[in-house]
Amino acid sequence: MNDNETANGVPRRRFVALSGALGAGALLAGSAGGASAASGPVPAGPASCPCPCPTDPNPPGGGRSPCPPAHLQALCGSPADNDSLWHDVRYCTQGIAPPPPQQKPDCLKVTSNYVVLHGKPVSPHNFLLLPSCRITGIECPFIVTNEAANYWDAAWENARSGGSVPVQFPNIGLGVNSKGARQLNQLHIHMAGVRASTQRRLQELEATGRVAIQPSQWGDPQYQAAVTGTLGSGDRTYRVLRLNSLDQNLFALLNRYVVVRFGLDMADQTVVVVPKTTPAGGFAGSFYVLNSDASLHDGTSTCDHLLVYT
Repeated sequence: MNDNETANGVPRRRFVALSGALGAGALLAGSAGGASAASGPVPAGPASCPCPCPTDPNPPGGGRSPCPPAHLQALCGSPADNDSLWHDVRYCTQGIAPPPPQQKPDCLKVTSNYVVLHGKPVSPHNFLLLPSCRITGIECPFIVTNEAANYWDAAWENARSGGSVPVQFPNIGLGVNSKGARQLNQLHIHMAGVRASTQRRLQELEATGRVAIQPSQWGDPQYQAAVTGTLGSGDRTYRVLRLNSLDQNLFALLNRYVVVRFGLDMADQTVVVVPKTTPAGGFAGSFYVLNSDASLHDGTSTCDHLLVYT
């Protein structure tokens, strides 16, 4: 699914100030709910809830509350917004049918923190993971806080072999587009494939010391490299980091070690996660985390150059 967006941007300084100012006292009360698979919509919570109401004190991915506080609706979206992906989420979590002519989605998995849907075009390796409450996209300052759910880890746990919605492709890729490169305005992580050549290129970069192994190194010139993606897309330059797990908030790492460090705008960033594989094709126990934007020579603001959807 390609992405292009129309909502207003958030200046970087305002984004950083807001995200730094958000504390536990300013966030929604209550803890996030636990994961439970479902194939259709779940009952709606009380009318006073701006998003599905939590019931379980142990949410997936370590997040404590999946919803931005009400005062961030101008930056992160309002539950009353008219966005087709948001309508899909509301149907899956609250049973509210989308307005015609939009059709009801297939709710592949529903939890109190997120839902998983088919991507478009529909294929066995094109899925989307979306927050269960209103978050427009990567520009929302709430997602860099400790209160946000860990959507990246949840995406991997669903997409991996043996996961609830496994991506049926030899190499898996997860990705988020920038604000300006998306079409729909509900945060969504693409769960798709990547070409074998992309996997080989990343392992070659690691073997030659071209991959950062500490988040604080993310963006250093020696860890910026060209990676060829899908056929015909050419090389794009990415900042490449390796992590042993996805237990950290990747949005927070990006904001701290790339966006703030280089004076960039969070809204302009794209992120792609490629799990490292063994020669036999299994998971090698670490992840390549790629970031790019238009400030890089031959940079890109979309994950679509690397991900394979069809």
